[in-house]
Amino acid sequence: MGKSILILHSHLPLVRHPEHETFLEERWLFEAISETYLPLLRMMRTLEDEGIPFPMGMCFSPTLTFMLQDPLLIERYTRFLDRNVELAERELNRTAGDEKFHVLARMYHERYVRDRDELHSLYNGNILRGFERLARRGMIELMATAATHAFLPNFRNYPEIIANQVELGIESHGRDFGMSPRGFWLPECGYFEGLDRIIADAGLDYFISAAHGVLFGDPSPRTGTYAPVRTPAGVAAFPRDVYTATWVWSSDRGYPADPVYRDFYRDIGYDLPLDYVGPYIHDGEVRIDTGFKYHAITGPTDDKDCYDIDRGRQRVREHARDFFTRQREHSARLGEVLGVEPVITSPFDTELFGHWWFEGPQWLEELFRVAHAEQPNFDDNTFGMITPSAYLQEYGPAETVAPAFSSWGSGGYAEVWMDGSNDWVYRHIHQAIERMAELVLRFPDESGLKERALNQAAREVLLAMASDWPFIMNARTVVTYAERRVKEHLYNFTRIYEALSQRNMGTEWLTWLEKKHPVFPNLDYRRMKLTNSEALKGLL
Repeated sequence: MGKSILILHSHLPLVRHPEHETFLEERWLFEAISETYLPLLRMMRTLEDEGIPFPMGMCFSPTLTFMLQDPLLIERYTRFLDRNVELAERELNRTAGDEKFHVLARMYHERYVRDRDELHSLYNGNILRGFERLARRGMIELMATAATHAFLPNFRNYPEIIANQVELGIESHGRDFGMSPRGFWLPECGYFEGLDRIIADAGLDYFISAAHGVLFGDPSPRTGTYAPVRTPAGVAAFPRDVYTATWVWSSDRGYPADPVYRDFYRDIGYDLPLDYVGPYIHDGEVRIDTGFKYHAITGPTDDKDCYDIDRGRQRVREHARDFFTRQREHSARLGEVLGVEPVITSPFDTELFGHWWFEGPQWLEELFRVAHAEQPNFDDNTFGMITPSAYLQEYGPAETVAPAFSSWGSGGYAEVWMDGSNDWVYRHIHQAIERMAELVLRFPDESGLKERALNQAAREVLLAMASDWPFIMNARTVVTYAERRVKEHLYNFTRIYEALSQRNMGTEWLTWLEKKHPVFPNLDYRRMKLTNSEALKGLL
């Protein structure tokens, strides 16, 4: 009757600012740990203890794994938890006269206390160990992704640099989890013709594709998006199923939009007096989300109902069973039409579960419970959940198809990462890539201070390539921050380039920069070369 594959992709850009005592964007990481990663680990431990399998693929980007292991950020996250525990204690007092709100205040207090305890007692300050343990036991499958989550199609003129992004991502995965990945998450599912060769040369077995990347491939597959295909380079591409994904992903029609669920936008950081929330918001006066949210979505109104934990849990059970049942029925219909057992691939951003959709981890737990109840012995003749590698081992790709240029972004191609709001960044980043290749030609085998400077120059180029900055500019959210980050990395690279050209590289600023951006500690600048060196020699 077919199979269902669930993929969770975890990524955050490098938001580490040791030059400031506190920095607002570092909260992106802290919120993700408390609202998504730790709740997911709790969910998995619960299912593991009950003997309920939860087969799925997970991916953690190298910039995220670096931050999750960085002593500075973990110390700051601990302070974040301390403040939230303190706020929760104040909330217990403030809501003592209203039982509905008091129940929620108690829930938040218990969660933050538990976060602090588990971070140190269970994981010794490194939650990656929890995911690594589960992967080693075969409970989940871990995938790799590009070094700085660059949108690879926008750098297709530099295949060597793309290969470096892929290889660095794989190496980081090996250091972080102590194992080699079989699969690869293409950032934003961004694919262009020939990228499969780079993936294959890196020793990987499969990647996840946007739906139309396979549907519009050559030839168009008979199985549509309901089976992995073999690319010309020999790797498998699992196409995303858009139809069933909308049941979860859609902001207005998906499960997370249900009026019973907790409202993401209503927060005491905006509702309560400034003199009360001041110590728990940014700089004491910039109102931000505190994480303490007491209202249900209710509907398109400012008059929100109080969130009911029990009603939320009940709706989660209903939605988990609805998703599994509808996927199974959809699979059965597809099987009749296609004449094969289909596989439904459902990739999501991990942060959807818990951060954006508070009940998301509970929904995943209930989904695996339903799946286990329906296929307790994992009979191949029943519809059930499976990991990508297990599927390939059992069934293999269905057809050979050359995928087409595509992404899972709005519009399906590259417009999110290259439009009038952000296209200016590429001429500067491309110039930095070419200048970095020039430096490799000019300084092919340096050591000491020069080697440190060249490695840092390469690091700054890679960080400038991150897909997050043009994405933020396109979304028009924290645009100033995104623009500043791109300019900062390009400035740092240019300053190193000019210092090396003038042979006056100083140690003090370089040392400070290495401490500020210490990601990829084993980076070798020599890998940033370009094959088309003849064009570069004219610059020497």
